This record gives sequence, structure tokens and C-alpha cells, in this order.
Amino acid sequence: MIAVGLLHSEEWFVAYGVGVEVSRVQQPAWPDVLEEHAAEDATCRRLVAQLSACDAAALAFCRLLERWARGEAEPSTPGHRQAALRRAADRAETALAGLEGPLGRYLLELEAERCEGRSWYGEPGAAELREWAPVLYRAGVRVSPIRVAQAYLELSVLVRALEGLSDAARIDAVPDRSSLWAGLFDLRENLLGRTLEDLRALAA
Repeated sequence: MIAVGLLHSEEWFVAYGVGVEVSRVQQPAWPDVLEEHAAEDATCRRLVAQLSACDAAALAFCRLLERWARGEAEPSTPGHRQAALRRAADRAETALAGLEGPLGRYLLELEAERCEGRSWYGEPGAAELREWAPVLYRAGVRVSPIRVAQAYLELSVLVRALEGLSDAARIDAVPDRSSLWAGLFDLRENLLGRTLEDLRALAA
């Protein structure tokens, strides 16, 4: 089982008392799904590492914007908020830019046995379709609200999709090879085009 350093990939159960040991129970998560279908362990490890970086960067980008939407002035000045968004976009762009190689190699090795697999990579929902112009205005951050909205949409869908894949692993309902291939293909198509361009512009 491949361990991932993200909070939603594992659970900790701690008991306090004399002579009671601390125990850790690791739940299956999306890296285990990739490992199960992988043709080459080395390819899988590279993909898991890079996709984990993308997941963490996407979560940080989305949470920053969501704090502003709740009215939390963090950081405390408009200039610092502008810089924080630039750093978050740069981190996400760097992670996504490094995904193309390992993801493309994994897809090539996966070789789905049929083309009509059902993708596990979801469509945007109401929670992802948000208007960011008023939020950015109140935060004093001067960037394109259209680029922010598009980047937030795709990155939040990525986070939700990986969480859904982890949930499927925990209940032993993992996608078959064809469905895994279809979902990873959709992930690549959605993230490694326009989203990269939007993040580069926001990080500039």
C-alpha cells in the first residue's frame, strides 16, 4: 500500500492511558487504486508523488479563496493577499506542469482493454461554479476573476474526484481498468490545457 501524506488519506485512532499503545489504522485511498492496476511500480510511484503534489496545491489554492469568500481577511493586507494568491497559483501550476510526464506514461502502460469505460472523474457541481469577482474586489486582489473562477473550478473538481476515488477504495468499489483509464484521461484533458494557462497568468 502506498502511503500519502494528506490528512484525508488516513485515519488516526489514539487511546490515552497507562500501558495503552498509540495505534494507527491506514485506510485504502486513491494511490492504492493506481497501484492495483499499475503495470510498472516505478511509473506508479512517480504518478502518485506528482498527483499528491497536485492534490495538496489544489486544496491550498481553493481554501485560500474560500477563506476570502467567508470574509476572513487572511493575510491581513491587500498586498499580502495578492502575493498569497500568486504563490498559490505558482505552486499549483508547478505541480500540474510536472504531471504530464508520469501521467502520460501511466496511461500508456495501463492499456485499457476497452474504450467505453465509465469515467470516475466528475463534472463540475454547483459548489464549484462560483462567481469570484465580488470576493476578489472585497479582498483588494486585482486579478482576472474569469481566470480565478476557471482555475478554482478545475482544481476543486480534482480534489473532489480524488476524494471520491479514495471513498471507492474504502468500500471496495474501485473502478476497473477501463474506467480508471477514462478518468485519468479526463483529468489530463481538463487540467493540462486551459487550467495551466490560467494558473500561469495568475502567478505572473
